[in-house]
Amino acid sequence: MTDHTAHHHPTDTTGTTHITDTTGTLDEALERIHLSGPERNGWLSNHAPMAAEALVRHGQAAAVHRWLDQYRPKLEDMPDPREPVTDRNWPEALGDPRRIADWTRYFERETAERPWRTVLAAWWPRLLPGIAAGATHAVIRVGHSVRTLLEGEETAPRVRELAHALGYWAARHQPLPALERLAPAPDAMAALDRVPPVAEQDGGIVSRFDQLTGFPDWPGQEPGGPEAARTALRELVRAATHRYATHGYGQPVMLVHAATAPNAVLRTLPALPGALWVPSLHAAWAASAAVTAAYAPRGAAPLAEPLTAREAQDVFARAAAHGDDHTIKFTDTALDIGDATALIAAGRAIALNPPVW
Repeated sequence: MTDHTAHHHPTDTTGTTHITDTTGTLDEALERIHLSGPERNGWLSNHAPMAAEALVRHGQAAAVHRWLDQYRPKLEDMPDPREPVTDRNWPEALGDPRRIADWTRYFERETAERPWRTVLAAWWPRLLPGIAAGATHAVIRVGHSVRTLLEGEETAPRVRELAHALGYWAARHQPLPALERLAPAPDAMAALDRVPPVAEQDGGIVSRFDQLTGFPDWPGQEPGGPEAARTALRELVRAATHRYATHGYGQPVMLVHAATAPNAVLRTLPALPGALWVPSLHAAWAASAAVTAAYAPRGAAPLAEPLTAREAQDVFARAAAHGDDHTIKFTDTALDIGDATALIAAGRAIALNPPVW
């Protein structure tokens, strides 16, 4: 593999440098990953494309293939196709996980024939009501893919990754139950604090989501346009990331999604028409609140000590060395926030989740 000089783009206050991959590592990784399906063991999500994208973005491209080597035994081949999804029959295939291969092939055809932004804009409003798909991993995978396409070269493996992500979302499309709109909350943190926990805090995420009854009305006033929606969504991602620092102990793996799912939506907004930004905010709030309700601990743990300057600068390198896929993705989101509490939250994820290496 030829290694070219990477372009550096500092985008936060932590000393972390975001790198546009010009080494070919991400494309190579995606080509390896696309030999596999989006799930394993019946329903667990394939985290490889998301973790690989985050590793490359934060200067850890050299670790990607080693990471994939240890993750690859967990993966399963793409299931066999059953019947082609078409522009006419897609509603009957929506939410049918047996059709994962059919949906993937459909979006591969769509993104080969039309610009990926056009495909995304057409399908985003259809898929958004099912944002809980794959325990929110489907929208998270889309968010990582879109970020790469927006910030780098639109190579064939990266466009194909979007097709695989959209196909996974369509096959696992899962609307939440009808939810009551509870009393308004003044801000996103208060709204998350007031989310009622589900009654039975055990079992899988689907059975937990089935118990959802209502969420606080947030934001209480309808955002006055796309930019207001984006501002509110940024507030939600920050609040959910900060909250992990004190509540992540309740379920260290699953509670990362309260932050990473809305952040995936936030990352996708620039590729979408402005008219879709407000509904995107509402769906992101529902996803974050659902995960919070499903895995809420009894109370807050004390906030950990701030990271030292050296720890803050090296926080993503520590996450990469830790190796856990959820920890890598959550630290990536924490660095998007970049403040002291977000970095503490990333440190908590590193401490709470079992290391891979």
